[in-house]
Amino acid sequence: MTVSPGAARSELVGRHGSGWKARIAAPPQRGRANRALEELLAATLDVRREHVAVVAGAGSRRKVVEVEGLEAPEVVRRLEAALTAG
Repeated sequence: MTVSPGAARSELVGRHGSGWKARIAAPPQRGRANRALEELLAATLDVRREHVAVVAGAGSRRKVVEVEGLEAPEVVRRLEAALTAG
């Protein structure tokens, strides 16, 4: 996932290469943007916040996110559905 912190609002943008892109309103300071990304994804995927974690790239714009309880195809399906609905 590619993340742009400090945006006007937090939102899922869509596909970005082989991954996804999100804009996050929180600043990239002391993990705020990472937590905001986890919250955005939890709400978008309809899972509990505790089930979403940035597992790599905490200090980078490119992150690896793990979603507990969902297989990758289901995550993609839900992200695509959120973009279509939004």
